[in-house]
Amino acid sequence: MAKGQGNVVAQNKKARHDYEILETYEAGLVLTGTEIKSVRAARITLKDGFAQIKNGEAWLNNVHITPYEQGNIWNQDPDRTRKLLLKKKEIAKLENELKGSGMTLVPLKVYLKNGFAKVLLGLAKGKHDYDKRESIKRREQDRDIKRQMKQFNRR
Repeated sequence: MAKGQGNVVAQNKKARHDYEILETYEAGLVLTGTEIKSVRAARITLKDGFAQIKNGEAWLNNVHITPYEQGNIWNQDPDRTRKLLLKKKEIAKLENELKGSGMTLVPLKVYLKNGFAKVLLGLAKGKHDYDKRESIKRREQDRDIKRQMKQFNRR
């Protein structure tokens, strides 16, 4: 767990497989009504989520937060677009990075920090199939090396 990250609620493990993460940003997540209760109960899915910059504001799309069971009329649409809280300089920098360069903003984790929901966004570039195979091969080799070292150290 990286410095400053509290209680991890959801992770997007597929993102690190499909994308090469170049830089990460921490953003606040604007939630309304009973959504925070669902997030605290880990009822959030980041699988197909992405972030984009529109009119100088950051927005999180395709992130599903399951409606809170006891929320009845105060529940929001589970797939609605949610605003992200970033500094103006960060938004301007991200907007320049995202313009026509094949880059995307992907949510990597959602966690609670001091009672607030935060999203760890990754500035990512898509991997090709051969890159994915290479990273799988490298991970398996590292695992084998660790296994061999463990056996060697036991003797």
